[in-house]
This record gives sequence, C-alpha cells and structure tokens, in this order.
Amino acid sequence: MIVGIPQETFPGESRVALIPATIAALVKAGIEVRVQAGAGVAAGYPDQLYIDKGAQMVATRDEVFAADVILQVRAGGANPQQGKDDLGRLTTGKIVIGLCDPLGQPQANQELAASGATLFGLELLPRITRAQVMDVLSSQATIAGYRAVLLGASTLPKIFPMLITAAGTISSAKVLVIGAGVAGLQAIATARRLGAAVSAYDVRAAAKEQITSLGAKVVEMPLDTSAAEGQGGYAKAMDEESQKKQQEFLARTVAGCDLVITTAAVPGQKSPVLITQAAVEGMAPGSVIVDLAAERGGNCELTQAGQRVVHNGVTILGPLNLPAEAPLHASQMYAKNISTFLLNLVKDKQVVINLEDEIVRDTLIARDGQVVHAKIQQLLNGGK
Repeated sequence: MIVGIPQETFPGESRVALIPATIAALVKAGIEVRVQAGAGVAAGYPDQLYIDKGAQMVATRDEVFAADVILQVRAGGANPQQGKDDLGRLTTGKIVIGLCDPLGQPQANQELAASGATLFGLELLPRITRAQVMDVLSSQATIAGYRAVLLGASTLPKIFPMLITAAGTISSAKVLVIGAGVAGLQAIATARRLGAAVSAYDVRAAAKEQITSLGAKVVEMPLDTSAAEGQGGYAKAMDEESQKKQQEFLARTVAGCDLVITTAAVPGQKSPVLITQAAVEGMAPGSVIVDLAAERGGNCELTQAGQRVVHNGVTILGPLNLPAEAPLHASQMYAKNISTFLLNLVKDKQVVINLEDEIVRDTLIARDGQVVHAKIQQLLNGGK
C-alpha cells in the first residue's frame, strides 16, 4: 500500500499533510510513503528529513498521484480551482483524504467524485471522544485563534498590558472575543497572556464556564439563546428577530473595545452578521476587528475576505488562512490528525471502508463515481 503526499497548490497554502515525524507509524503499519519533492519546504520540513524517516521522494506530481491513497491539506472543494488540475490524475480505486469544504463547495466535490476516486472529508468528523485525535478543525482553529490575536495586536496602535511607569500609567487594552469555540478560546488565552483585559461572548450557555476558566469576563446578553446550539456543540443560526437584538446588544458592547475578534460560524452556511456598520461607527478610531469568519462572508458587515478595510478610523481585517502563517506547527498537528485517521482505515496493510464505524461513515463523501454523503447530496439537489 502506497501513500502519496503532494505539494499543496492552493495559493498561499504553506502547510503539508504529513511531516517526517509521523512517517514511522505508517511504515510500521506496512505503508510506503511517497512525498513530492519540496512538499514540506514551506512548512519548515526539507526533503532530507523525509528521506531520513523512510519516505521516498519523487520528482513529479504524477508519481505522487500514482499512489493508492493521497493525503492532502486541501482537496476537492477546499481547492476548487487549482485542484481541477489533479482530477485527471485520479482514477477508480484511489482514495483522497483531506479538507474539502464539503458543505460550502459541494459541486467541486461532485467533480472529484466523477473521477471514480473515494473521497473522505475531514471536516465531517463526528464530535465523539474517539475522533478527537483526528479533529483537524480543532487543531487548525487553535492556530488561527492564536494568530488572530497577534495580527490584532500588531495592528492596534496600543499595547496590550497595563504598565505603571515614571512616564505615567498605561491602561490595559480591552479585547472582546465573539464566539468561544476552539479558535475563540485560544484567542482569549493568548490575549490574556499578552496582558489585555479580555471579555468574551457566546450564544451557547455551555461556553460560560470555559470562558471564565481562562480568566476572561463573560459578556451576557439578556436574551434566551437556549436554541442556539446545534448538533455536536456547533452554533446554530438564530431567527431574524433574535439576530437583530443580538446586533443591537453587540453594538453597545464593542463600542468600548480596542480589539474585537470574531469567530462565529454555522457549518455550511453564511457567517452570521454580528457587527453592523453602525456598530463599527460607534467604535473609537484606531480600534481593530479581526474577523475569522471572513471566508463565509464575515461576522462584520464591512468585512472583505482577505482584505484590510478602514472605516471611520476602525480597521477591519478579514484573514483567510491564518494556520498557514504558522505552517510548521499547523502541519505538525494536521499530520497527527490525518495519519491517525488513515491508520483507523487500515487493516492488514489495506484500506477497509467499514461503514459501521461512525468515523468512516460520517466522513465518506464519494465512492464509485457518486457522492454518497446524504447532506452533500441534499445540497447538490438544492436543499439546505
């Protein structure tokens, strides 16, 4: 059984699906690893490190895709344009594993399915204990939350910590984190370490304990949000009236903040608009918003994906791939996730697709030329 690791082709993607340290576990399971030359260089892993750990380096992409299983950071819908170049390299029987934006780009994944390859989307992993070590969304969100604070801190015309000096006292920067998922919690922890006064808001009642455990203040909205948590602990879209009240509440809250980091997302849907233009106009000049939901439209009404917008003196940043800005550790975590997922599939040196395994069943997108995942089939048929 041969596993191939191609170089990522998505613009700006510096991560790699497998790092040298994870190769030994695959070799022990009887798997041969082929890596495209230069695949790990941008992440800080030169070719020689792969060779030293027992991988075979190959010069061309065609040689990599001749493998039985292809491991990627961005496959299918997560690389809908450049990924088209690889469709001709896929055939019936090959297996592709990676991030593929199944709910956001169902059409691109249908195109991959038509090649006959079997596709697994790691975003669809069930939220169960056994799958935690494979949870790529959590591992990459950890990096994103950390980087978001550094991005905000470097943009803010203030420092974070309180300082008492001979030249006077400097007050702590006030940071608000909206959404206390993995990225939000890491943002809270990072901002606290830098000395900011941190508060956080989340529609899920269960998040309050996690926020306070990190030393942040919980911002509570006088509104029943008991129905705002969906399956697996993800947030669920609010009705229009509740969302309007939430926007009004957050407008008052962000007015006194120096840095606002937004992380609120609903899987497969447009990001909820939490900070309106009017709310931005109520913030002090020099304030900064870092919108981690930019790829899905943004939590701020003025966010432009991948752009820096300045409105009334407030800077709104819409970064698209923060994990790729710390590619060495992002790749280290991703490689552990994906190699563990692969080893869960392997029995006696062969991939066995056991649909009785919840992890396998929930992540299987395409097989035998067809999209087989019910949710994605629904999206392709015009459903939501």
